[in-house]
Amino acid sequence: MLEPLDDPAVPWLWQRARRTPRALALRHDDRGFSFAELAVRCEATARRLRRRGVEPGDRVALLCAGSIRFVELLHAVQRLQATLVPLNVRLTAAEVAELLEDCQPRLLVFDAASSGFALDARAATLCAIDADSLQDGPDRGSLPSLRVDPDSIHTIVYTSGTTGKPKGAMLSHANHFASAAASRANLGARHGDRWLDALPLHHVGGLSILLRSVVDGSGVVLHGGFDADRVDRSLREDGITLTSMVATMLRRVVQRAADRPYPSSLRAVLVGGGPVPAALLEQSDALGLPALATYGLTETASQVATWAVGSDGAGRAGAGRAIGDARFRIADPDEKGHGEILVSGPTVMAGYFRRPADSERALRDGWLHTSDIGHLDESGCLHVHDRRSDLIVSGGENVYPAEVEAVLLSHPDVSEAAVYPLADLDWGQRVSAAVVLHPGRSLRDDELRAWCATRLARFKLPRNIRFVTSLPRTASGKVKRRELT
Repeated sequence: MLEPLDDPAVPWLWQRARRTPRALALRHDDRGFSFAELAVRCEATARRLRRRGVEPGDRVALLCAGSIRFVELLHAVQRLQATLVPLNVRLTAAEVAELLEDCQPRLLVFDAASSGFALDARAATLCAIDADSLQDGPDRGSLPSLRVDPDSIHTIVYTSGTTGKPKGAMLSHANHFASAAASRANLGARHGDRWLDALPLHHVGGLSILLRSVVDGSGVVLHGGFDADRVDRSLREDGITLTSMVATMLRRVVQRAADRPYPSSLRAVLVGGGPVPAALLEQSDALGLPALATYGLTETASQVATWAVGSDGAGRAGAGRAIGDARFRIADPDEKGHGEILVSGPTVMAGYFRRPADSERALRDGWLHTSDIGHLDESGCLHVHDRRSDLIVSGGENVYPAEVEAVLLSHPDVSEAAVYPLADLDWGQRVSAAVVLHPGRSLRDDELRAWCATRLARFKLPRNIRFVTSLPRTASGKVKRRELT
């Protein structure tokens, strides 16, 4: 077993560099760094940020694709006792400007691909610098003591905004440290562990891999974005033991595998971002991809429920049990026990940045009100049905889009599916679906509806089915259902 860090108050990379200096910390493209080498680079970056006026408690916004620069800034900002605000590089200039206005950073750091946004920022009198410039010039800026307040804010991570305007979830050092501990308690931490990180780094899923790997002492192979061919090759050639994906990514990797099994060294594939179809879990298991459904939120610093490594595939219905010190409660359950999922525990955020009313609504009586609908079974396993805002009420009956999507996805010709409501004078809402077929396949809407009719109650059947070439998604892989209506 690896020896995890035990002090959340000392910047984690610097602790790790003293403990296992020569172990692999990061590999990106053809470059690799030990923990000691990475700490030296991040120390220099921290000093250069300090020379540009970053003080403890300041916010540093980061508009960079997944790269070594992102990792350096992540740790350098912690070393300065400042707060990192990672932004989505796929947003428009107007959307970036809105987030910058919201978080009011001391500094915006951008990469070459985002330089156009930086020009807009300069016009707004915000100080913006190129990330590459932090690799040159004097690195003699003074640094604060090598201590942080565990309850101070480590990162402000913006929610994806699928149900409204993005809100900045304030995650403390203690939140992230507890999240790493919970993941480790569930997955274990072994010598030679190596994470593949192909998730967006502005998203809490990709970010949490970078943080927990330092706390645990495992290495990271960083892709900085998802490409099924590259992920397939990395899983086979790079000694990967752990990775995280969303269901869409996993489905594409399964398709890419073409029935060739993966190495037995791969211990777990965490799958989040929404319910995972049982058929996809079965396909993954058959290929040596031990996929474990998870449940987590930006507001909980990543996963709070999942299955344990080695769980029997036949019994893995749902998102698993609470990990670490997380607890669940179902509020206002209906006759089936379905209600709003509430979460408590040490990974729950401090609140939303500069949104006291939203924070008060979300955090009540020690519980995070998630707006997700689910239930707990007799064994304590959490089953997540959908977001309350995605619930379709048709003729007085509740329809969970994820349940209908799972049936659509079970058809051998269907690659992707999204279910959403359309207004209906008679029924209030009618169930509708957008479907992406596998390349080279053809299917009529009545054939697909007949498939569903043998597997779903009549009121759940999609009355409208349209075939599309792709579904609108957020950077983290969630379907933007509002764009389909």
